[in-house]
Amino acid sequence: MAIALLLAAATLRLAPTDALLPRWLPFALAALALAWPALRPAGVTRDDTLPALAVVLSAIGLVTVVRLAPDDAQKQIVWLALSLILAVALGPAFDRFRVLAGYKYIWIIAAIGLFVALALFGQEVGGARLWIRLGPVQFEPVEVIKLLVVLFMASYLAETADVIAHTRPWSLRANAKYLGPLFLGWGVSMAILVFERDLGMATLLLATFVAMLYVATRRIDLVVGASAIFAAAAWLAATHYHYVESRIAVWRDPFHDPLGAGYQPLQSLFSLAAGGLFGTGYGLGRPDYIPDASTDYVYAAFGEEWGAIGSLALLVLFLAVVLRALRVAGRAPDLYAKLLATGLAAVFGFQVVIIVGGVLRLFPLTGITLPFISYGGSSLVTNFVLIALVWAISSERPTRAR
Repeated sequence: MAIALLLAAATLRLAPTDALLPRWLPFALAALALAWPALRPAGVTRDDTLPALAVVLSAIGLVTVVRLAPDDAQKQIVWLALSLILAVALGPAFDRFRVLAGYKYIWIIAAIGLFVALALFGQEVGGARLWIRLGPVQFEPVEVIKLLVVLFMASYLAETADVIAHTRPWSLRANAKYLGPLFLGWGVSMAILVFERDLGMATLLLATFVAMLYVATRRIDLVVGASAIFAAAAWLAATHYHYVESRIAVWRDPFHDPLGAGYQPLQSLFSLAAGGLFGTGYGLGRPDYIPDASTDYVYAAFGEEWGAIGSLALLVLFLAVVLRALRVAGRAPDLYAKLLATGLAAVFGFQVVIIVGGVLRLFPLTGITLPFISYGGSSLVTNFVLIALVWAISSERPTRAR
């Protein structure tokens, strides 16, 4: 944890100074980062590597946002403080995380409610309806929705996994009985996502759904069926929504319109090429040539100044988070904890794969954020809550205490 605190302190020294931000804020953030793992319940050991990785990644993200958008960096510092406060507050509370399993239908109803609110009151950005504004605060509901969907699926599969696993694929009545609520909740969420043209989050939820379903049941036919349904929905969106169609066209040939739709992805490729192996150095590149570099293309901007080696090191940190979360899942004593940790690891890992793969043009870019690195308060708060929950699941009591 000492390395994380040192990096956080170095990051805050790079942050822009402003009269609106008190001078004691860096010290308060350092104290919160130190208090987070320290305030665990008595007699319990937890995987303290997870909070350390979260602080390191958020510090790197703040350094990057300071470089790309100094005005946004001041807001990011405030969001970072709120995220740490929430993580510290939820640390002891999540010790009783298993009570969350009793509210499985509350989670999916809340997720659908947020989708409906987004459809009615959301603001359209770049062709997709992603944001809701409440006075001066603007937040992205899909960041919360992804956690709600994981909570629902973990709760439901923990109760029905054995029955679903032993149900024959051709037994339509039995499959409909036990998979009906699961597919209904997931299907409604997917349908609304397609309706709101946010295929990035739809892809993320599909990958998470498939991962949790396979871990719980080991049924390949369900994985294939869910993937086929999603492929049909994606094809429908790609052929009926200009926003999705244009994203695919830019992915296939960004040089077709180099000064228009292809300008942003081309500039990101030029940035990655300019970074080379070792990068141009912090503050010495020109990532400002990329429009909205602090959000969609933050990985390209980071790669220009830190090079391929720095970019790979960042991916190693993300991989460490996923592997630690999967390790927590493997050591969990009950199925609900295993599925919950697996789902959280999947939603975090797939989000990194989707956005980094989009920047590298492995597949069309979507509008989701790079966890802890991209500018955005909703994403930062949600990912700190995610880490706090996995950290709580990692709780182990000494044999003598048990």
